[in-house]
Amino acid sequence: MKHAILWDLFAVWFRIGLFTFGGGYAMLPLIEREVIEKKGWTDKDEILDIYALAQSVPGVIAINTAIFLGNQLAGPLGALVAAAGVIAPSIVVIVTIALSFHQLQSMPYVMQAFAGIRAAVVGLVGAAAIRIAMASCRRALDVGIAIVAFLLSLFTVIHAAWIIVAAGLIGFLISDEQ
Repeated sequence: MKHAILWDLFAVWFRIGLFTFGGGYAMLPLIEREVIEKKGWTDKDEILDIYALAQSVPGVIAINTAIFLGNQLAGPLGALVAAAGVIAPSIVVIVTIALSFHQLQSMPYVMQAFAGIRAAVVGLVGAAAIRIAMASCRRALDVGIAIVAFLLSLFTVIHAAWIIVAAGLIGFLISDEQ
């Protein structure tokens, strides 16, 4: 039974890593489809908490999410297997591109395809941001924190970690339960 869940973890996270371009945030819609809708490993509320935790520690959100869910489902070995699954496709693609980068750069069709992929990634990241905002910003305070964090991130050089810490403190200090 343990081997089945480990294989399942690797296969799901490999698929997520293989079919998502643009990094962690672009992966969020596919992560949700795979781990909530298809596998039922978590639910919408918990995945938002996992994203918050994954974003609050060093590393890529997709890998941190894979590690957290892998550990939750199958312990430390599950964390390792899920992380390996999500990382493996990137390693294969990067090595392949690195070996043939000079040839690819001279092919206009390949460069046009990359331009299209970049544009699609913007849409995927935007959709993930809207989906997370709709699920997370349930109170006026949440909306205010989100707007201030967005503006600070866009117009200042304040590191994202400090914005996250400040938002956490504000949420803690000004809770509905006081």
